[in-house]
Amino acid sequence: MNNKENFVNKLRSSGLRPTKQRIEICKALYDREKTFHFTIMDLAKILKRKSREKISLATIYNTVFAFKKKNYLKEISINKNKSYFDTNVSSHHHFFNESSNELIDLKKSDVGRVNIKRKIPGKKIKSVEVLVRISD
Repeated sequence: MNNKENFVNKLRSSGLRPTKQRIEICKALYDREKTFHFTIMDLAKILKRKSREKISLATIYNTVFAFKKKNYLKEISINKNKSYFDTNVSSHHHFFNESSNELIDLKKSDVGRVNIKRKIPGKKIKSVEVLVRISD
């Protein structure tokens, strides 16, 4: 199966029609060697620069959040006003460079065991992911 077929399948399984614009969004997200961290505005700039298609910010938002809902993307909230998205949806840790606004993957082996002492009644811990804030 080629990438375009994968993109079409990913879009359809997310409840989205596979338009030219949405396929371009998929290319920007998944047609790369390494995983990708981005904000919505980062992605909009990349698409404006690389795509021949005119893609509205609403289409970018809708596609990203549909992919998040289907677990094709992970959202990492930096603060109440800023979120990054990650194409690597596995459980893993991050460095966040506050000087450059760069999000960097950390391997699980880079972080020791995290001991959670408080439990919430009726809830089960799904995963523990550490965000380490750094600056230059």
